[in-house]
Amino acid sequence: MKIFYSSDDTFEANFNELLERGKMDIEGVTSIVSGLLKEIQTEGNKAVKAQIAKFDRWEPQSDDALLVSTEDMAKAYDNIDPTLRDALHLAYDRIESYHQKLMPKTWMDKEANGTILGQKVTAVDRAGLYIPGGKAAYPSSLLMNVIPAQVAGVEEIVVCTPAPDNELNELLLAACHLCKVTKVFRVGGASAIGAMAYGTETIPKVDVITGPGNIFVATAKKLVYGEVNIDMIAGPSEIGILADETAREDYIAIDLLSQAEHDEMASSILITTDEELANRVSDKVEEFLGTLSREEIARKSIEERGAIIVTKDMDEAIALMNEIAPEHLEVITKDPMSLLDSIKHAGAIFLGENTPEPIGDYVAGPNHTLPTGGTAKFYSPLSVENFLKKSSIISMSKKGMEEIGEQCALIANTEGLTAHEESVRIRLRD
Repeated sequence: MKIFYSSDDTFEANFNELLERGKMDIEGVTSIVSGLLKEIQTEGNKAVKAQIAKFDRWEPQSDDALLVSTEDMAKAYDNIDPTLRDALHLAYDRIESYHQKLMPKTWMDKEANGTILGQKVTAVDRAGLYIPGGKAAYPSSLLMNVIPAQVAGVEEIVVCTPAPDNELNELLLAACHLCKVTKVFRVGGASAIGAMAYGTETIPKVDVITGPGNIFVATAKKLVYGEVNIDMIAGPSEIGILADETAREDYIAIDLLSQAEHDEMASSILITTDEELANRVSDKVEEFLGTLSREEIARKSIEERGAIIVTKDMDEAIALMNEIAPEHLEVITKDPMSLLDSIKHAGAIFLGENTPEPIGDYVAGPNHTLPTGGTAKFYSPLSVENFLKKSSIISMSKKGMEEIGEQCALIANTEGLTAHEESVRIRLRD
């Protein structure tokens, strides 16, 4: 792996290049995606089926062919290995428990004059979840999207997943059955986003769309935002690791590779205060690469988007990592908890050598749908909040109106809104 030193004259330029890691050429595909969305908006299922034939290499013979049967889901659930089934149940229970703790509450507060102020929390009526699919399906992504929607109280959940060659991953179908999802459609890419955003004869229009995808999915989500709400614009996966001289090079090396094997665009960045550790990690990464089933993908990721940075101290290391704002941040130091207050920007923070990133991907409980490409500076992980909306509650008492109504009328008058002013004054005169 490339090793950079923060003291080098060229470091700023090299670091700025790392900060550009998550950039996607959305503009380059916008015209294509816009055209696909327009077709679906105007032609509904006809356009969806035509796009499936074009991109997924099969032709739905009817509208009904888009829907995955609950029988197929149940069959898949029964077919999977019982040990794996138990693992999925464990993940489900832990994810549900964690997200239950995130639920905001409706609240009301009564002032001394009798005025009531508060906030009402309500789930959206319908949520659309995009789950990457095909032969490389991720059932964990289904759990991470469905469960917070269910905990939030969403009444209708719509799932779209691609089915190349009309094939669906059995494990994904099993996870659908486990989650008791009944509306699962064989539609992927921008087509799925358009179908859920605008609605078709078969696929219901939703209120919010969540879930990761490729650049076409990300672009489609950006374009339909406003028609529906979305969770975030997610790019390639990434990991950042903060480490000191106490860290084990084998742990760090394999954790860096756990992201690199996702795809060639993934980023793996170690920042350490120890030069010797940096060299040992670099050697160990090379050693482990040869053992991976996805060696070619991981190697390209490491060579093109991987980096090790050696800093003068941990304060500088943390400052640089805050600038990177990684999707996943591991802290492998003598006392990781002591650094938590200084860490400002990360999608998920993994503290200690026994907390590898994959534990968060699957069974820890927190959501693995996380902001990428530095967007952790202003985005949060997917949660129940993405499936909720809030309404303000105001109930003014007569006394309350008498206490603050005059000030309200004055502000309205100053803005030249005379009906606003009179709406208040008519009550003050009674």
